[in-house]
Amino acid sequence: MSLLPLTLIVAEDSLHWTSQIGARRVALTKSDSIIGALLKARAPEVSWVLPEDVRRAAHRAPGVVADPDQMATAILRVESIKLVPDPLRSQLRNLAAVAGSGGRFVVVPAALVYRRTVGRSDSRTIYPTAPTAGGTAELAIVLVDVRTGQVGWRTVARGEGDDPWTALARAVKSLTPGLP
Repeated sequence: MSLLPLTLIVAEDSLHWTSQIGARRVALTKSDSIIGALLKARAPEVSWVLPEDVRRAAHRAPGVVADPDQMATAILRVESIKLVPDPLRSQLRNLAAVAGSGGRFVVVPAALVYRRTVGRSDSRTIYPTAPTAGGTAELAIVLVDVRTGQVGWRTVARGEGDDPWTALARAVKSLTPGLP
């Protein structure tokens, strides 16, 4: 199953995480790496084609498939979309064929939004402490049937953390409940 690259990452200004997130391209690549590594480790029964492999496949077929980093996949974060609109629909179908996943479905991280979390308790201790300010990663994930264009499944995975990467890791881990 192909895991597409993330194309949208934003954070509320009140978090002051701009320096931790860094440059957009670097942040997107790091996010792809975290998402891919955790999904591969937590769902090993799936034959994952990770974002870097999807990119490589697309670059080997210029003119045949769209650049996965330039596709309008962020539109899929809108809950009312049940059928992927063209041209995105055909781009996903072509990319899945070229990427070699051999599957009918692609997993699309549609958007990563960091919001300020105020009043959360520090969960690292058994003793109650004063609430701390941190951030919540909201990762919109969509499963698309590339043959029909139907959105098969969608969720917003949430995770809290004191930095963007911890929050993202916790959000991805929330996709596989019951595992440590």
